[in-house]
Amino acid sequence: MGVFYGMVARGQVVLAEFSAILESNASVIAKQILDKTNQGNNKNDSCASYSHDRYVFHVKRTDGLTIICMANDTLGRRIPFAFLEDIHNRFVRTYGRAILSAPAYAMNDEFSRVLSQQIDYYSTDPNADRLNRLKGEMTQVRTVMIDNIEKVLERGNRLELLVEKTTAMNGNSIRFKSQSRRFQNNMWWRNVRLTSTLIIILIVVIYITLAFICHGPFLTSCWRDTKP
Repeated sequence: MGVFYGMVARGQVVLAEFSAILESNASVIAKQILDKTNQGNNKNDSCASYSHDRYVFHVKRTDGLTIICMANDTLGRRIPFAFLEDIHNRFVRTYGRAILSAPAYAMNDEFSRVLSQQIDYYSTDPNADRLNRLKGEMTQVRTVMIDNIEKVLERGNRLELLVEKTTAMNGNSIRFKSQSRRFQNNMWWRNVRLTSTLIIILIVVIYITLAFICHGPFLTSCWRDTKP
């Protein structure tokens, strides 16, 4: 466990406290610190930490309230002061203006249970550390981003493959059109040559036929004249 003790006080009047350790002098030391921090007329908001053996007492003064907790010296300052801020907000939200005139331990029966719950939460739940929680959320976001990027890249690969296939199809279409045009040209020239040949043959046949018809009697007479 990281946090072992919590106290809420107005000035030097303790309103609620809870200790997770049955046999502990945390309450005595916390009250000594409370007396020390409330000496004089200094009522400014402040934060402080006091070491005692293997533990550290963290103190937060805000809006006339003093919140104290005892934690392991290995826990650092971030989680204990997050605990103090949380307890302050919960206490003010729960009791409001009643805090200004409440006698000693007036809220202890009810709020000690809240202290117990939050001490357990900040000592055992990794989400209590806001920085670690943000790091975890950032890791999750990074994982989702990487996953999305991989999907985009995979989609990009599919698009590249589709583009390659489309390019290949376009190339095949262009070659097919070129071959079709070449084939049509060849067929056209072949038809032209065949038509020309047929026309020439027809002209020759007509010429021979006309020549035979027109000069047939003349040839016959000539053949007779040359006969002995």
